[in-house]
Amino acid sequence: MTNSAPPLDPVAGTRPVRASAVAVAVTISCVLPVFLVGGLAVQMREELDFSPAGLGLVVAVYFGIGALASVPSGALVERWGGAVVARIGILISAGCLLAVAVLARSYPVLLGLLAVAGTANALGQLSSNVLLARHVPVRRQGLSFGIKQAAIPISTLLAGAAVPTLALTVGWRWAFVAAAGAALATLLAVPAQGPQPARRPTGRAGSGTLALVVVGVAATLAAGAANALGTFVVDASVDRGLAPALAGLTLTLGSAACIAARIGFGWLADRRSGGHVTVIAGMLAAGAIGLGLLAMAGSGPLMVGVLLGFGLGWSWPGLMNFAVVQLHPQAPAAATSITQTGVYAGGCLGPLTLGPLAAAAGYPTMWLTAAAAMLAAAALMLTATRLLAAHRVAHPVGGR
Repeated sequence: MTNSAPPLDPVAGTRPVRASAVAVAVTISCVLPVFLVGGLAVQMREELDFSPAGLGLVVAVYFGIGALASVPSGALVERWGGAVVARIGILISAGCLLAVAVLARSYPVLLGLLAVAGTANALGQLSSNVLLARHVPVRRQGLSFGIKQAAIPISTLLAGAAVPTLALTVGWRWAFVAAAGAALATLLAVPAQGPQPARRPTGRAGSGTLALVVVGVAATLAAGAANALGTFVVDASVDRGLAPALAGLTLTLGSAACIAARIGFGWLADRRSGGHVTVIAGMLAAGAIGLGLLAMAGSGPLMVGVLLGFGLGWSWPGLMNFAVVQLHPQAPAAATSITQTGVYAGGCLGPLTLGPLAAAAGYPTMWLTAAAAMLAAAALMLTATRLLAAHRVAHPVGGR
């Protein structure tokens, strides 16, 4: 397998800074539906009548569809190019946001609309991965992937901010209308599609597939635990006595910490020659401590737990994508679609199991269970480092 990076043949006229900005805009636009539902769950459930288990099912369906769509979406991106697929994802996401605002008068309708929105997430994530892999120099890709993955906590930050600014003033439906308008506006930022670089048969995941699968399994456990933060932290904070507006700001605080951590760890990754997955394992171990603190009473453990959980336990996806793209620069969408399937599977299975657990046994038990899953993910990431190291030795990446 040849791992020399392909020449930077950008989407017409795209420069690295612009590529990073477009990747962030696309990712935010395509992931907003699920985090907006999580942030506005307290207001939405009063009208649509669903429990924490119902909220967990909505998120599970969203990410479950994303998991099923991930590998096919990777193939579409490799075939059609990042710009075309990014536009498709944005249009699907904006359409679902508007449909929730206008048509979601019952829980089953909300569930169906979020299922459709899950396809937009897969399309948006993989198209933005390709944009960065092909149009940003290798020496800056760590920072670029960190910035791009910061778009996810930016989405949760926006969702948390929507509680006091829109949901508690003009109503939660207008928050979805505003989000749809913002998503459609990003269409203007996506540049024209340039010539696609020639694909090489050796650019597939190939002998690195086993390593990717192990990382994907670890990502399933880690994402399942970490997604509980964005999905349940507002509702859990209200459950322990915080006012809805303050609970929303708690989500905003955690999201801000995650944004800073994803960018910071991406910047540091460009200054390392390897060992990224080992770093991820350490981050997950610290994040597990944060999730455990959320099970304790008091505002102090809540704040520290949110900062550790978001800042370390949910700031690793950029490093993961960066490591995978370095191993498979000729087929970045195909390779990251494998590990991204694990992320989406965790986003599905986590709420599907943790939501009912919270409803039956309470949020403290749920947080402890999530912490155990994150520790297991850390152990699997350490196991994956052997396979990844062997793959790097067999297939060195041009000069890195």
